[in-house]
Amino acid sequence: MIRVGITQGDINGIGYEVILKTFSDVRMTEICTPIIYGSSKVAAYHRKALDMQPVTFYQIKHAQDAAEGKINILNYTEEEIKVELGKSTPAGGEAAFASLEKAVADLKDGFIDVLVTAPINKHNIQRADFQFAGHTEYLGQRLGNDEAKSLMILAKDGLRVALVTGHIPLSEVPMVLTKERIIDAAKRFEDSLKKDFGFGKPRIAVLSLNPHAGENGLLGKEEEEIIKPAIAELEEKGLLCFGPYPADGFFGSNDITHFDGVLAMYHDQGLAPFKALAMEEGVNFTAGLPFVRTSPAHGTAYGIAGKGEASEESFRQAIYMAIDTYNCRQSYTTAHANPLKKLYVERGRDSDVTDIAKESDDAGR
Repeated sequence: MIRVGITQGDINGIGYEVILKTFSDVRMTEICTPIIYGSSKVAAYHRKALDMQPVTFYQIKHAQDAAEGKINILNYTEEEIKVELGKSTPAGGEAAFASLEKAVADLKDGFIDVLVTAPINKHNIQRADFQFAGHTEYLGQRLGNDEAKSLMILAKDGLRVALVTGHIPLSEVPMVLTKERIIDAAKRFEDSLKKDFGFGKPRIAVLSLNPHAGENGLLGKEEEEIIKPAIAELEEKGLLCFGPYPADGFFGSNDITHFDGVLAMYHDQGLAPFKALAMEEGVNFTAGLPFVRTSPAHGTAYGIAGKGEASEESFRQAIYMAIDTYNCRQSYTTAHANPLKKLYVERGRDSDVTDIAKESDDAGR
């Protein structure tokens, strides 16, 4: 059974609430072996604050001790942790970082199969060992040895949105947006759509940067000078990329149904409409890594922490997607492990077909 490593995230947010609500359904342990990197005492604190029915945890010290059919919790520390619901605190950031570090180490060592991360506070988690804008950038370096290889994809059912630029200020987007960067993101997006989502030849819609796709240069030149040339080169490479489409009307039109993925130029251009359409069931997936990592599409939600108002649906979908993606990768690897040898060449050249025909003649004699 697939071993799902789960980080606790910020202990003052809704992370434990969505974890507890998800695993209050005993059927979850029938599809995976969960291993929560956290604290049984902190989990108990949240359960009492939420006035929930008890959830039985199987306490372990090492991931390899996890038991199937149980909700395993790996206590990464013996120290007392102070919970202050709804507040951003240094202790909350330290706890989130320690949980993440331990889970990532076990993922690299093969003790867990996939990683699902609860939300962190990007400010209080910052420290000497974590100077990143978020999970995506951190995991790109820790797991991929090159953060440029990681790609943020937001997914739900038939909607998959990837970002050319991620956690950077909006004012910097035009400065870092290049043809090469778009081509690289599109190629990684297509690769993930094939390996992680099972599309044979995915169709990708590319969004514009400026209003109305720049109006032929009237409202900006990036479309004419950067985005269109990038799409043309991608087409030459055999990728099915189309656009650039004006972002303001794309998500509200029927055009979205014709594509397997949407490539947005910057963070809010892709995430704002995605979350409006799929907030409660949306999943954040980090593509381009040798391991599967997902998370709910929402944040720490301090404003409702401890009130029992948080929906666990996005977190549950994150677990489902991690399992599905892991299986999809396994199937893809198996299917492409030993590709058939090409049995034809251009006319006039030596051909395997000739050899096969000769072998058939010899066998028939």
